[in-house]
Amino acid sequence: MNDFIKLTSEIKKAGNKQRAQVAQRFFKTGPDQYGAGDVFLGLTMPQQRQIAKKYPNLGLAQLKKLLASPYHEWRMISLLILINQYKKAQNLEEKGKLVDFYLKNSKYINNWDLVDVSVHLILGDFLLNQPDAKKILDRLAASANLWERRMAMIATLAFIRQQRAQETLLIAKKLLNDQHDLIHKAVGWMLREMGKQIDRSILLKFLDQHGSQMPRTALRYAIEHLPDKQRLFYLSK
Repeated sequence: MNDFIKLTSEIKKAGNKQRAQVAQRFFKTGPDQYGAGDVFLGLTMPQQRQIAKKYPNLGLAQLKKLLASPYHEWRMISLLILINQYKKAQNLEEKGKLVDFYLKNSKYINNWDLVDVSVHLILGDFLLNQPDAKKILDRLAASANLWERRMAMIATLAFIRQQRAQETLLIAKKLLNDQHDLIHKAVGWMLREMGKQIDRSILLKFLDQHGSQMPRTALRYAIEHLPDKQRLFYLSK
């Protein structure tokens, strides 16, 4: 029995129908909802991480099979294996091949948790030293695909962790008028992290310039860690 068959068999055995039903509701899989059509087997995140660690050497063809699956957990485990392979890659060429795979298969990275777990650790990390980083983030931010726009925003977490605010500010401005609540949350979250991890004054400057234009969800996320007086000030603008 090859590793792919072992892995998929293990995923199926670890499933739980009750947890799957809860996940179906939590991830909004009903008609016309953002996760419409997504199918869950009911594995916990620790279970998925544990399974992914057992199969570190799956090839990209096998990871593609997992990622193209209708089962959410198959896609998540594919991404977890990809993250592990990226971290172990020996040079930029190897990392670049994994990033290319990630971007070429972005249509399968189609729920917020799949994006949030993976994009900053793969794409974001790779772009830290790439001259065309802005071009790639701009393209994703301008995408008609909700999940690619979220990728653009969450990828900047890698830059935040390196004390670089420019990329987060750039993409936040581009997505300021986005219509989707999941983008509002992503923008607010990254602005908050920028303020916490780099410099609160950069966040306050952004809020002074754009706070009155921001969707309320994005604003509330961005100011979450501020003192009460400052939060009230920005909410009243």
